[in-house]
Amino acid sequence: MSRELIVSKIKSGTVIDHIPAGRALAVLRILGITGKEGVRIALVMNVESKKLGKKDIIKIEDRELTPEEVNIISAVAPTATINIIEDFRVVKKFKVTPPEVIRGKFKCRNPTCITNAPREPVEPTFYLVRREPPLFICAYCGRYHELSDLI
Repeated sequence: MSRELIVSKIKSGTVIDHIPAGRALAVLRILGITGKEGVRIALVMNVESKKLGKKDIIKIEDRELTPEEVNIISAVAPTATINIIEDFRVVKKFKVTPPEVIRGKFKCRNPTCITNAPREPVEPTFYLVRREPPLFICAYCGRYHELSDLI
């Protein structure tokens, strides 16, 4: 019995590899991908990985992620690598890094933060305080958030 993963190659687009197991859906959510965009998306979860034990993989056809999208992925998948594919070949490969600022992607966990007030048009904003492990601070209430808090 073969133990290889059978997912077809994509001609052009982005492959997000080395996502910690079980976090691929969170990656799709923060990228705003619902499946209704009309592009082919392959999602493989909990596959064996020498590096992580188990991992998730996402392939998005005909879409190259922006630098902002790439770095926001680090909030939920700090071990992810991004592969840009053109003509069935990897033309760029890089690791994600936590962004210095995250705006409008996550909610502050402080229920009394002004960003959670229904009538306040304030966009939740978090600043990176520490890279390893990533730690963010809310710009409005000063509450610290680890990755697990933001997901």
